[in-house]
Amino acid sequence: MTDEGAALLPGLTQSFDRIGQLLEQIQGGLARQPLTVGAVTTFAVGWLLPRLADFEAEHPHIELRVRTHNNKADMLAEGLDCSIHFGDGAWPGAEATKICAAQLSPLCSPRLAHGIRQPSDLARLPLLRSYRADEWPRWFAAAGLEEPPIRQAIFDSSLAMIAAAERSLGVALAPPRMFSFELERGRLVQPLPVSIDAGAYFLLRPRTRRSSETHDAFLTWCVDALAAQPA
Repeated sequence: MTDEGAALLPGLTQSFDRIGQLLEQIQGGLARQPLTVGAVTTFAVGWLLPRLADFEAEHPHIELRVRTHNNKADMLAEGLDCSIHFGDGAWPGAEATKICAAQLSPLCSPRLAHGIRQPSDLARLPLLRSYRADEWPRWFAAAGLEEPPIRQAIFDSSLAMIAAAERSLGVALAPPRMFSFELERGRLVQPLPVSIDAGAYFLLRPRTRRSSETHDAFLTWCVDALAAQPA
């Protein structure tokens, strides 16, 4: 290399690196547009993350940025374009679109499932609880039974509760469609058909922010993908 070439090398290297970065952001003639999405952790880990590759294949021009939360997020303060929450659809200052129902059913390990033939069998097993104290009482009422005493630990995350259920520490009351991969692989079993409606998943957008093409594309993809999945 000549002295002149050595002098040009650092500048040229930086320029080519920058060109490479710009080319990576351009696919199909479109610059990749960022979309920052918040999502309650159960939905993000249980449903969204296993399907991210499908979204990226369908929308290569969108750069999806996922941030998880525990069903509480200040979209404007946290710079979120939209956010997925679980509830009844009433959130102040937000435009909420229902993307799927999420009925709760008992889920447990195959080992515990062997002893479950009818709803009353749950009374003699450890029942794992979420911070929503009314869920098990409502489930037993739907099954036509009185609620037995429940003294197991309380979880603030469905993911942690399901992890405990997989380890045969008890029976969890959780949405099966958010744990379809665990069910398909036999790590979890839904031993009984009785379920309750405790809310739904909604995609929220700040009312002060206009809808965008990227937001609409993500919303449509979520709705279509969830509709194609067995409930």
